[in-house]
Amino acid sequence: MGSVFGKESVKEPPFDILLQRSDVKTTYEVRQYGERFAASVTYTVNNSNGSGDDNNDDNVKSPFGILAKYIGVFGTPQNEGSTSIAMTAPVIMEQDAKKPETIAMTAPVVMENTSGEDGSNTKKMMFMLPAEYDSVSKIPKPSNPLVHIEEIPSEVGVVHRYNGKYTDTTNREVAKELGEQLMSDGIGGITEEYVLDNFQFWGYNPPFTLPYFRRNEVWLKLNDDQVSYLKENYPSSSNREGRLVGGSSSNSMKGRSMFTLGLCGLVVGAYAVGFIFRSRAQYRRI
Repeated sequence: MGSVFGKESVKEPPFDILLQRSDVKTTYEVRQYGERFAASVTYTVNNSNGSGDDNNDDNVKSPFGILAKYIGVFGTPQNEGSTSIAMTAPVIMEQDAKKPETIAMTAPVVMENTSGEDGSNTKKMMFMLPAEYDSVSKIPKPSNPLVHIEEIPSEVGVVHRYNGKYTDTTNREVAKELGEQLMSDGIGGITEEYVLDNFQFWGYNPPFTLPYFRRNEVWLKLNDDQVSYLKENYPSSSNREGRLVGGSSSNSMKGRSMFTLGLCGLVVGAYAVGFIFRSRAQYRRI
């Protein structure tokens, strides 16, 4: 029930907030992540018909499903585990080599794309792996050759958060707005073309979460010079630096949680009033 209203119950990589820009048209924050590992699937989307719909290639009908099977969402995990590893949730203990291991779901689900000259897009979907998997040797080997394990180095980037439904078109529009804000703030090396070629979409919620409560993010990696420029020119925005595990401790999440509780109470109250009126009507008929 909580996931419908945007409750985030899976872990995500910890990050440091280096700077926040909340008094601008397109708000953003600069985050620093440590080294991470991810399971990924690369696939081709052909939009040459101009419909804007995702027509995946024949080999990869559902990249999400392939990754979900790798971590064991739909039954027996499609991986080869070499050691017994206890994870937060769910947990499967295996002593024998080459036995499947269920891997805890984490967030965000990451999507990135690059455009091809033939009108196709080569896309990549990634599942971030739990922090317990801090080296390649600890990560269960995928049994599906379409799944690859990637090491993501420590990096700093800018993130804009938004809610609502998401599509390729929406994500690109949001990325363009973020790029325009960065250019307005004077950050060098940022162009619309660069943003559209390099941004990532990060999703944190299951498909059945109501659009208003979704946590969607657009991420764009920054280099050292760009980060230094932001700190030097917007020092009042960088005095909130602190350690966060995901975004669950932010004020916006607390406010949204309170709104969720209020909405749930309203729904329950409306149901109760309707039940009372129906009961009275039945009593009168008797």
